Amino acid sequence: QDALLLVQEAKPECRGRWYLPAGRMEPGEGIVAALQREVKEESGLECEPLTLLVLEERGPAWIRFAFLARATGGTLKTLEEADAESLQATWWPGDPRALPLRSLDILPVLDLAARYRRSPPHPPTLPRELPCSPLCLRLLLPFANAAGDLWVLLATAGTPRLPVVACGTSPSELRAGLRPPLLRLLRDCLAWDPQPGALGLLGLQHRPGGSGETDGICFNVVLSIPPGSQRDEPPEPRDPALRWWQVREERLRGRILQRLSAAVPVRS
Repeated sequence: QDALLLVQEAKPECRGRWYLPAGRMEPGEGIVAALQREVKEESGLECEPLTLLVLEERGPAWIRFAFLARATGGTLKTLEEADAESLQATWWPGDPRALPLRSLDILPVLDLAARYRRSPPHPPTLPRELPCSPLCLRLLLPFANAAGDLWVLLATAGTPRLPVVACGTSPSELRAGLRPPLLRLLRDCLAWDPQPGALGLLGLQHRPGGSGETDGICFNVVLSIPPGSQRDEPPEPRDPALRWWQVREERLRGRILQRLSAAVPVRS
């Protein structure tokens, strides 16, 4: 049956209104574990995430993950089981706008879910459990010229790798979006001020922090530079720790170009 899982809110400020299962991560909790806990608490169902649909952010201080998932067990919560988490849950087969919704901000997420089910625009993307101390961005920055040649920016300290940029922790930086640290890298390290395209998410890594550990997240992102810069080659980095690597192997080149238009959207 093609239906949408909705829960009826119990919070005083939105009591009786409907919304997707949602909630905050708890300290020391993994992203997928938080998703499964919230769905279970609010709907009574167990679930398995299939893919991240969109990353919504208002800077490092506010990040929301929206997943597409499938039910794997449990029973729907009824009014007789109402608690502080929710009043009840339902499989809604129609247009959710026919219900009193807590917020219309779920409608773009539902549109992404419908489009993904029809024709996935990106591979299934789920968090990988790998340690990461700060909140940071690992950047895939490709440059292609009119002839179709492709370069990728690399950090050269030690083994060449994609550059990593740490997000700031000052109050103003925590309220800023995820793009400013990347734009500073382009401006300060490349002496270059292009107009980059949309930020896309290729993957993310996170391991819940235990006692004495830092609970960080690393976002693997792609920031494309639209063609039209009238350059035959990328600009020379003024930071000696960076260099451009020309991708000559055809299969790898094709994979990189394909991922430029096949990433999880990041919305600010």
